[in-house]
Amino acid sequence: MSGFFSRLKQGLTRSTQKLNAALNHRQLDEAALEDLEDALIGADLGPVVAQRVIDGFRESRFGKNVTTEEIQEALATEISRVLQPVAIPFEPDGQHKPHVVLVVGVNGVGKTTTIGKMSKWFRDQGRSVMMVAGDTFRAAAVEQLQVWGERTGAPVISGKPGGDAAGLAFEGIKRAKEAGTDLLFVDTAGRLHNKGALMEELAKIIRVMRKFDETAPHSVLLVLDATTGQNAMEQVRVFRELVNVTGLIVTKLDGSARGGIVVALAEAFKLPVHMVGVGEKAEDLRAFSAQEFARGLVGDSGNLAARLVDVPPAEGT
Repeated sequence: MSGFFSRLKQGLTRSTQKLNAALNHRQLDEAALEDLEDALIGADLGPVVAQRVIDGFRESRFGKNVTTEEIQEALATEISRVLQPVAIPFEPDGQHKPHVVLVVGVNGVGKTTTIGKMSKWFRDQGRSVMMVAGDTFRAAAVEQLQVWGERTGAPVISGKPGGDAAGLAFEGIKRAKEAGTDLLFVDTAGRLHNKGALMEELAKIIRVMRKFDETAPHSVLLVLDATTGQNAMEQVRVFRELVNVTGLIVTKLDGSARGGIVVALAEAFKLPVHMVGVGEKAEDLRAFSAQEFARGLVGDSGNLAARLVDVPPAEGT
């Protein structure tokens, strides 16, 4: 078992325990299916996925004696079907230099750290990276990005506390273009309690960016904290109203995470899930794997791996 998968499985323990509590029935009768449906919803997979799983069990296994392992395999298969279409690695478009990435999300989800980790990821691949400290109202965010810049050798564009984030973004694109930089990450504020001000600021950043490059930003990544559970659904809805979100990154998949929410997000929004994070280190952010996540969620120790490799996507995805 890989170190990352082990950390992921550990991080999904809270959701796994809720599921496993409903897997001890010997026979899948109506009472067992109701318990399982409640457990799926309680594990944040959402009512749509829960209903799909239960319908599948009712058609194929209703009234039959089943083992815990058989239910685990069926669950992991269905979860993998939902997740597979959205498990899309983040790949910059080489036609844009720089490929401008606007990173959004509410305060506290780990936007700044995620930018630093992604910068290291791409720097290790030999790509040139520049970062813009656009969360100008949080001095800690600016300092954090500067530390990542020193670690990765990536320049960081920053300004005065409370300064104009749009102006910094414009300066970042200008300097990245002049330097022939591959990737430009732009951090942003996340004051969702003041939605109007946040909408205005993000709109201004994009408007000013497009004065230099009318195609920017080329990606808009929404960072979500897995410990918030169903609140993540509302965050996706709000930020899709504010900006054209192109993909998701899910952080903080540690022991307090409500990891089933990733399945609900995939079902509801069909947005690419590019990466997931399980800790603070740079190597704790990895490309999202539908199979690994499904196995981790049901508590598999590795026996399902071969059987989940070629699971077809769910109908309608």
